Amino acid sequence: MAKIGVEQSLTNVQEALREKGYDVVELRQESDVQGCDCCVITGLDSNVMGMSDTVTNAAVIEANGLSADEVCRQVENKMNL
Repeated sequence: MAKIGVEQSLTNVQEALREKGYDVVELRQESDVQGCDCCVITGLDSNVMGMSDTVTNAAVIEANGLSADEVCRQVENKMNL
């Protein structure tokens, strides 16, 4: 199953993805994204300084305003591409 990195504060999303069988890793620092197939972030601090350095080639999903179920659907869509 795919390895999904989820920002530390999104515990409800982590639990929902684990229930669906995904290997979930908490994203605490930049190096945690290594080996992830997809990353889920809050989006609250994204691009604060107008810079866009890429750390990973994995798909990135911004969870801001989405329920845990909606995030799971987006992850499933990205993994089925």
